[in-house]
Amino acid sequence: MYKRLAPLVAIGLLSGCSTVNHQELHQNTISAIHESEARLDNKLTNLTLQLSNNADYIDSLETEVIALTKEVEALKQAQLGEDQAEKQNKPLPIIAPKASSSTPVVLGSVEQVHLDILDRSFDARVDTGAVTSSLSASDIQAFERDGKQWVKFKLLDDKSRKENDRWIEAPVIRYVKIRQSTSEKMERRAVVELWIRVGKIHEKAQFTLADRSQMTHPILLGREFIKDIALVDVSQQYILSSNK
Repeated sequence: MYKRLAPLVAIGLLSGCSTVNHQELHQNTISAIHESEARLDNKLTNLTLQLSNNADYIDSLETEVIALTKEVEALKQAQLGEDQAEKQNKPLPIIAPKASSSTPVVLGSVEQVHLDILDRSFDARVDTGAVTSSLSASDIQAFERDGKQWVKFKLLDDKSRKENDRWIEAPVIRYVKIRQSTSEKMERRAVVELWIRVGKIHEKAQFTLADRSQMTHPILLGREFIKDIALVDVSQQYILSSNK
């Protein structure tokens, strides 16, 4: 009798061991997944902080470049004679506009831009390295009006968060695809056209709508707006803004 029961007992014991091993393996797998998720979350947090720090660092470098440019110009003028110093004081042309008999307009690296639609002025960075101009937009919403595509959004900057909650509505001129340096994915952005005033310049300008909340200035003026209108002197700021 006992001899017949012995195989059954052995099989039961083996089956129990197998169940225990399977549970341990399952628990180890879940623990490994949780550890991987924690590591990925930590990496993502570190990357986000790094991107934010990089944006601040780039802005600080821009300020240092402007200051160093001024120092270099001052040293050059000190080494030259009085006549040559007067020539050195002429604005450094970065972009050559079309030939014109009138005196060219000169922009600084930062200027105040007045948006007609909001009847308010904002600081704008003048960037000869950027092709298109852009606005820092939040709450972007697409809609249709009279069979055409429109968008509404809010201009995002420190002052507007506190003082202005007005919507800007404008027809979409076109869409552009832009690839960020931190991502392989293409981002689709709307382009709108708005009336702006810079000093005595009153023109329509096309802007891509982008989140510039990490940048110092909510508006960027690119080459498409500058090329037929003005020269740029990166060593100065608010040239036209002080001559309005």
